Amino acid sequence: MQIWAGLGNPGPQYAMHRHNIGFMICDVIAEMHGFGPVQKKFSGWVQEGRIGSEKILLLKPATYMNESGRAVGEALRFYKLEPDALTVFHDELDLEPFRVKVKQGGGHAGHNGLRSIAQHVGQEYRRVRIGIGHPGHKDRVTAHVLGNYAKAEQDELVQMLGAIGAEAEWLAQDDNPRFMSEYAMRMQD
Repeated sequence: MQIWAGLGNPGPQYAMHRHNIGFMICDVIAEMHGFGPVQKKFSGWVQEGRIGSEKILLLKPATYMNESGRAVGEALRFYKLEPDALTVFHDELDLEPFRVKVKQGGGHAGHNGLRSIAQHVGQEYRRVRIGIGHPGHKDRVTAHVLGNYAKAEQDELVQMLGAIGAEAEWLAQDDNPRFMSEYAMRMQD
């Protein structure tokens, strides 16, 4: 079993924030791959399903971003899984908007959700980094991250979410390079 955690903040007022891209990805993957109903568990919302032959638990922590590690840690401990069974989908300031990179392990780069996960489970898990771009000055970072996607970005956002959902099978098979390659090809169409 794998646990795929999408990071975000609970509540409709946060739904379209760049910081909530992880929640959006979980919703799209669940819909595209026919996952089961949403259940409240592990201080969050979970959906179970399969992608190919792999059993996946999608987790959206309801703890707010800064406490994401609590929910992720609960789920890993319950299933007696090591951090290498974990994939985290999160926003990334240091990537251009809609660029996607997969990385194993590493630091938190100032991301409070990743910082919390590191405190609860360590750093040796897979991250799917979703570019949101940097606003240019550190004084504008909070407003950018906690801002909604602009109307002009909506088409590309939908395309990105669909591409991630469609190519999720490569993540399930632990083929990160193939996932990134297929994702990039879909985004060029």
